[in-house]
Amino acid sequence: MSVYTVHEPPQRGADALADAERFVFVRDGFYWWAFLLTPFWMLRHRLWLVLVIYLVIIACLDTALRLVGAASFVITCVGLLISLLVGFEAGTLRRFALRRRGWRNLGIVSGDDLEDAERRFFDVWLDRAPPRSGAASNPSPPSPPSQPPAPASAATSGIVGLFPEPGAQR
Repeated sequence: MSVYTVHEPPQRGADALADAERFVFVRDGFYWWAFLLTPFWMLRHRLWLVLVIYLVIIACLDTALRLVGAASFVITCVGLLISLLVGFEAGTLRRFALRRRGWRNLGIVSGDDLEDAERRFFDVWLDRAPPRSGAASNPSPPSPPSQPPAPASAATSGIVGLFPEPGAQR
């Protein structure tokens, strides 16, 4: 099961529901394309500042290793290790760029794939969204919940970590 963070773009208008299709889900985990094609992956995701920093670091390390007289094998290994680091931190780099552009982190959701995570997120998000002004006066009765209610937060229950709520069913 994958874990995603959900990011909301800066709102264009007063209606947040209109911008819901622009939400971005950033997966936690290793990104193979970021490892294999690092600069192209950065360009594809418009990570301009990250790309410039990456190129400066690669150029400085390459120059320093050549001045020291390192073998080309060592220089290649250092480049691969930096690409490996980018592959592991690709999600964090995307979150950094989104935050710099004014996007807001709405929360974390998990799912078997992106579609499942989107479905789970929007099921909860739409229930919490304020009713639209054009909504019908006789809404249909709510459907039974597909998931059990979430446990109380740590602030209300006094429990820290992943321990169950006292007296809750197992």
